[in-house]
Amino acid sequence: MVEGSMTQGAGQGPEVERTATLRDFRVPAYVHEAGPYVHSAQPGEVAPPAEETYPEGYTPTERDLPVINRGDTVQVAVDPETVAAPQADTGQGPLYVVGDVHGYLDQLVAALQEKGLLDADGHWCAGTARLWFLGDFTDRGPDGIGVIDLVMRLSAEAAAAGGYCKALMGNHELLLLGAKRFGDTPVNSGAGTATFQAAWLLNGGQKTDMDRLQDHHLQWMARLDAVEEVDGHLLVHSDTTAYLDYGRSIEEVNDTVRETLTRNDADEVWDLFRKFTKRFSFRDEGGADAVRSLLDTYGGSRIVHGHSPIPYLLGEVGSEEDEDRTDPVVEGPHVYADGLAIAMDGGVTMAGKLLVQQLPLDA
Repeated sequence: MVEGSMTQGAGQGPEVERTATLRDFRVPAYVHEAGPYVHSAQPGEVAPPAEETYPEGYTPTERDLPVINRGDTVQVAVDPETVAAPQADTGQGPLYVVGDVHGYLDQLVAALQEKGLLDADGHWCAGTARLWFLGDFTDRGPDGIGVIDLVMRLSAEAAAAGGYCKALMGNHELLLLGAKRFGDTPVNSGAGTATFQAAWLLNGGQKTDMDRLQDHHLQWMARLDAVEEVDGHLLVHSDTTAYLDYGRSIEEVNDTVRETLTRNDADEVWDLFRKFTKRFSFRDEGGADAVRSLLDTYGGSRIVHGHSPIPYLLGEVGSEEDEDRTDPVVEGPHVYADGLAIAMDGGVTMAGKLLVQQLPLDA
């Protein structure tokens, strides 16, 4: 099956050489530091490069690419003295997953509060609950760095309370890492000469995010896993079978992705980014078989992913008529592929809904 790509500028690249590496799950000390981040008042306008063409499978909408400024964002800070002491072992708490955030910090905080995971001050209040983010924290929305700061802080607060908050690698994390590391360095692309910087700008990269990006953000993103299995749910960012190119076990995939980033080769990272942009593997005829190929390899009875907005999966692409809607098109996750796949990208960049969902689903 030919997979589409909604991310622009991702051409073909070389195969990845696999090298074993060690995994490091330690929480860096910087997540305990107090003090709010410095928020830029005016997110910068970014104009896409001239005469760009969209690859097959990409369907832009008016609400998809522009920089959207929704006002001041939530200021988050952590006081180490107020973090709850570790609780006694009472068993695992409920499992939640979060779809693509894309810089919409206000919407994320509101959605987490609605589910009872954050208190009125934006701190973890869910005890032993387990929270997974499915990737794509930045780009298109106004405050991607604020989103990363929040997730990093919640990771420390949840762990102190006996739960956890973890995150997966999305294609936009790879894009931001590549833009920072390689800038305008040409990379091998089947579509011609490409650069991470151009692709980042074309896909909603925000100057204010780049200006506030620090080393600890880069280190955190580079250590994210690509695949995990939790309570029978195989968690990934992208609705693609490209993960099979990187290993036959979850650990091998995660180690291969991490080692690719460690080698810091622009062409290798571009190929990784390109494969993570693929989508729609589970949507059409043969989609259920594609899901089963992943479940049979990595385990789990259902796959949960972000990446492809639910309106695209349903064929309800934004139009002039949709621009007049006041209610979100998406109200919850989309179950498809013979019930084997759960889509979690509610299309927040398209006036949709930022989804936070407790698992398992009944459907």
